[in-house]
Amino acid sequence: MEFLQCLFSLKRAQKRLVSVAIDSVFLLVAFWAALLVRLDAVSVLTNSAYWLLIIFVVPVSILVFVKLGLYRAVLRYMGLQALTAIIVGVLASTVSLVLIAYYSEANLPRTVPIIYAAFALVFIGGTRAMVRSLVGAGLKRVGEPVIIYGAGVSGRQLVTSLVQSHEYYPFAFVDDDVTLHGTVIQGVHVHSPSIIKKLILQKTATKVLLAMPSAPRSRRQEILLQLEPLAVQVLTLPAMADLVNGTKLYSDIKEVEIDDLLGRDAVNPRSDLLSANIRNKVVMVTGAGGSIGSELCRQILKQRPKKLILFELSEYGLYAIERELRVTAHDLGLDVEIFPMMGSVQRANRIEAVMKAFGVQTVYHAAAYKHVPLVEHNVVEGVRNNVFGTLYTARAAIAANVETFVLISTDKAVRPTNIMGTTKRMAELVLQALSKLDHNTRFCMVRFGNVLGSSGSVVPLFRSQIANGGPVTVTHPEITRFFMTIPEASQLVIQAGAMGKGGDVFVLDMGKSVKIVDLAAKMIRLSGFEVKDEKNPDGDIAIEFSGLRPGEKLYEELLIGDDVTGTEHERIMTANELCLPWNELDIIINGLDKACHEFNHEWIRDILLTAPTGFNPTDGICDLVWLQKKSLPLVETKKKVVTLFS
Repeated sequence: MEFLQCLFSLKRAQKRLVSVAIDSVFLLVAFWAALLVRLDAVSVLTNSAYWLLIIFVVPVSILVFVKLGLYRAVLRYMGLQALTAIIVGVLASTVSLVLIAYYSEANLPRTVPIIYAAFALVFIGGTRAMVRSLVGAGLKRVGEPVIIYGAGVSGRQLVTSLVQSHEYYPFAFVDDDVTLHGTVIQGVHVHSPSIIKKLILQKTATKVLLAMPSAPRSRRQEILLQLEPLAVQVLTLPAMADLVNGTKLYSDIKEVEIDDLLGRDAVNPRSDLLSANIRNKVVMVTGAGGSIGSELCRQILKQRPKKLILFELSEYGLYAIERELRVTAHDLGLDVEIFPMMGSVQRANRIEAVMKAFGVQTVYHAAAYKHVPLVEHNVVEGVRNNVFGTLYTARAAIAANVETFVLISTDKAVRPTNIMGTTKRMAELVLQALSKLDHNTRFCMVRFGNVLGSSGSVVPLFRSQIANGGPVTVTHPEITRFFMTIPEASQLVIQAGAMGKGGDVFVLDMGKSVKIVDLAAKMIRLSGFEVKDEKNPDGDIAIEFSGLRPGEKLYEELLIGDDVTGTEHERIMTANELCLPWNELDIIINGLDKACHEFNHEWIRDILLTAPTGFNPTDGICDLVWLQKKSLPLVETKKKVVTLFS
């Protein structure tokens, strides 16, 4: 193996010269071996005619091998192309041997070319296969032993990548295809999934690499459920689209995606709905630097708007998304003008000036404070941003003659128990009331649950806690949430906005709600650890319950009532919710404005309770400024502040 390591450390040109020299020797040996086998006389070695013959044949054969690209093939990854080159090259060498012998009258026995061809194939092809096998058996043992689930094209490509990286070595394939069981692919044995537990215990493997990037998410969920009890870390390949377009490599393995655990396959978006309000239009996204806002911008850019206006309060958030979108537009060859605009939706004159200056036609209003405990501790700012920010943006849209206005709402607006959800329901009521007035702007709102990977999502928090050795903190053992990926949610928002007629409340099909403690346990086990609890006191990472935070409820809902109808899209429904005419809602809004201006939290609470929002708080007033003014004991105030970050 040391000799092979030295050989592979040579420069590429040097390796080719060595290969040419060795093949020349092999052809000489094959020729003389064929003569000895046929004539059984050592005296042939002194025949000058035969020496002259082979001296002409060898250069011709080597030239043919060069033309066929045999020396361009990397030996350790030799495949079908190299094998074909060897076979065709040996046949060409044999033909040249026959022709040169005929014209030089070398008196070559007729069976010698056949024997020569057999020896040449064995020497040139067989030795290459043997070296390749030795290299595979030796080099791939470097690194951490892993099991590859999936012996298809992706699995084989992954083996090749792992051999180069030396970080892991694959000692076994596992595949559902029974016809592959017991076979050997690239030196790696293929086994049935039924014995994966035995393989893990036998070889002390700590990782399983899921090499099925094109498999449906439902199938990947089945595999993950099978692997979860084994407490082995599961890593996955990037998506097939990323592998095909070159943005990711087979060696870019990553932690298992949590959306695979949910097992819900995304529905292919309808191109007509995606482009209806965007293609060749001036589109504006408020809160463009946030989790939802930034993904909306990415999806919108692909639909080729005429102009894309990024409206954002955070300087860094605006800088980051503008830079990313400009790079994307350049890479995709998109001729889209991108304008980064700093500002707050609470400044009515600023947002109206921007809309009028650029002639905005479509607005996606994603700017909002969405973190429940933070809004609970900052009530006035939550109301100002979520309610009045939406009101000012909607009025600006009417004044600027915007065609379509889409509000990003939340499932927390349904029977809210916190200020954040109540303010989002108030924002919905504002748009429902405005939609009935005489103007040219079409308002609609889209309500959905949690998105995976967003700011405030439990998933990145759990990953961080697991990486630090735990414990993983869950607020309550019975708490559940709906989840959806950010790209799918953004695509559905765009499609729903295209279906709105005016005042529509759209609800996205979020699938089944997920028990957070179960999600935490799955993430622990699929990270290669065991859950530490009463049944398993020797486990690795414990799950601790911190208690519900202010305004948090156990179960989220998407509908206030049961009056819901389907739409032309299978994942989008429309809800018929209670709304007020503008003259009645205006009285509530004016009172709320005055209460906020005076920082009168009792008045704010009373208004929100009497408004038709369904507000049913589970806690008292938790605003930190109000608590300080009430001169509560310092210990209790600190306790409430700590709760914010728990």
